[in-house]
Amino acid sequence: MFGGFLEKSSGMTEKNFDARLDTVPQDPGVYLMKDSSGCIIYVGKAKKLRNRLKSYFASGTISHPKVRAMVSHVADFEYTVVASETEALLLEANLIKRYQPKYNILLRDDKGYPYICITLNEEYPRVFKSFRIDDRMRRAGAVYYGPYMNSDLFEVLKTIEYLFPLKRCRKVLPRDIGKERPCLNYHIGKCMAPCSGEVSKSDYRAMISRIVLFFEGNYEGLEKAMTEEMQKCSEELQFEKASVFRDRLSALRNIKKNQRVFMDIRRDVDAIGLYSDAGETCVRKLEVRDGRVVGSSTYFVTGGEEESSDILKGFITQYYENAPKIPPTVVIPSGILDNGAEDELSSYLTGLASRKVTIHIPQRGELNDLAKMAMLNAREMMVRRILRGGGAGSDPKAPLRYLESLMDAPDGSIGRVESYDISNLGNDDICAGMVVFRDGKPDKQSYRLFKLKSVTTQDDFASMREVLSRRFAHSSKDGFAYPDLILADGGKGQLSAIAGIVRSIPGTDGILIAGMVKDDRHRTRGIVFEDGRMIDLKRNDLSDEEVSLFRFLTAVQNEVHRFAITYQRKLSGKRNIRYRLENIPGIGPAKRKILLAHFGTIKNIENASEEELSSVKGITKADASSIRSYFDSEG
Repeated sequence: MFGGFLEKSSGMTEKNFDARLDTVPQDPGVYLMKDSSGCIIYVGKAKKLRNRLKSYFASGTISHPKVRAMVSHVADFEYTVVASETEALLLEANLIKRYQPKYNILLRDDKGYPYICITLNEEYPRVFKSFRIDDRMRRAGAVYYGPYMNSDLFEVLKTIEYLFPLKRCRKVLPRDIGKERPCLNYHIGKCMAPCSGEVSKSDYRAMISRIVLFFEGNYEGLEKAMTEEMQKCSEELQFEKASVFRDRLSALRNIKKNQRVFMDIRRDVDAIGLYSDAGETCVRKLEVRDGRVVGSSTYFVTGGEEESSDILKGFITQYYENAPKIPPTVVIPSGILDNGAEDELSSYLTGLASRKVTIHIPQRGELNDLAKMAMLNAREMMVRRILRGGGAGSDPKAPLRYLESLMDAPDGSIGRVESYDISNLGNDDICAGMVVFRDGKPDKQSYRLFKLKSVTTQDDFASMREVLSRRFAHSSKDGFAYPDLILADGGKGQLSAIAGIVRSIPGTDGILIAGMVKDDRHRTRGIVFEDGRMIDLKRNDLSDEEVSLFRFLTAVQNEVHRFAITYQRKLSGKRNIRYRLENIPGIGPAKRKILLAHFGTIKNIENASEEELSSVKGITKADASSIRSYFDSEG
């Protein structure tokens, strides 16, 4: 029955939970889980309500910890039967927004990522930075773009100020019209001066409309409008005003030129990327308009990779309800949504936009490249968040104070933290990286790389012994202070090995040591101490202190691994280059050095002609012929 809802309560109590699933229909619908106080703690949708509820109450052991925790608090539920899956999706989105249930994926932006608000609801609209979407203003007609990285937002606002004669003062219009003379910005052509009373509302709103075109990436329309204004001023012999429009047109064209054109066929697309780590997922949305990447939005959501399907669906249903524009195509990563879910979401967005919108999972071509770029951006934003210890207002020292309490160390005693990682390719390119975090933040000037000297075969224990011996040969006397805490990159085995080496070195008795435990996917899982205690940091009931510690350990572990493996790959690349050049007859170490110094890379040497090669001082024509013959035979 389309448009009509059937609501039914199960009538259960927390102590005597009788789900009575036999009374639940096999229809599409939405269900609401309640705790003993009647508070809604979860909202979900299902193609077949009875089957979905059986997965909670009649299927034995629940493997997912978060679902298990939610079900343990359920004392009642109710459901609403609807006519279709699309209708269920719409109702689910509305109920999540209304009740903000504890166990649902909730799209909450971070204070570190502000918006730009344009108050189209006002007579003289303003353009300003906002840390939150004000629902009251949005309903009244204001539009929000973002959220942006702070640095990105600064550049956007600077560009707007250069391209448009926007009011920048704090005068309230129309109240303050005519009270004061126009400011300097008017006289240098950077403000229309609506405060003077000589600018009509329609003229000022026309300028604001162009700013909206800019945010929507409609550069062609904006360029056309500016060109017409310039020509009009020129025809009216207002050459100074025409020159202002000329400069703005030039700036706009430079912006277009510097943006990557993604598609041969110009169209509007959004691409969504996800990356999970440290118990959170970053959702990064890239906006492509007329084939160019013109903007992005960044959100962080509680939940890991195992919840990526719910996170992606939650983002799409919650974000696009208030989005200023929904493009015809939304690109998402493959392998995340359940079969058929993209069709549901396509129907949902089509309803919001009142035109056809497609959720697309690309497998090849430019849209696939765009999807990869969105995923890479999501990863970069997550790395940045982890390295700074969370949101913009996070205290980087908080995990160190918590570690002090866990390790019975004096307050403020942990400042410098070091971690080491061994990297190799079999018995080749054996090296190590050391990263340093000072007061909870990476101190990259103190990072060190080690190319192993005495160890010639793959032996992590021997490699770590050499690295630590060389590291502790230095102290504060030569600007290389001892650490307050060493975090071993591994569990009990690695912790014991490092502790044994460190404790054998004089003067290291006061150094604290702990191990960073990994899961089966080599991601941070917890911390283990020398006395055998271990804290699992992948639980769903982490305290705020444990969350900050989880992020810190993840930052250290990811950073030391990245640092070491980057060095190992660099060594491997150099070795491969050397081996290739060593195979060329007549090209010895001195000539190899000359060639690399002149051309920079092996690829450039490979692509060079005989004439270019022989023009290098120290390389004869015979050498050039030999080099050219070698690379030609390789091809």
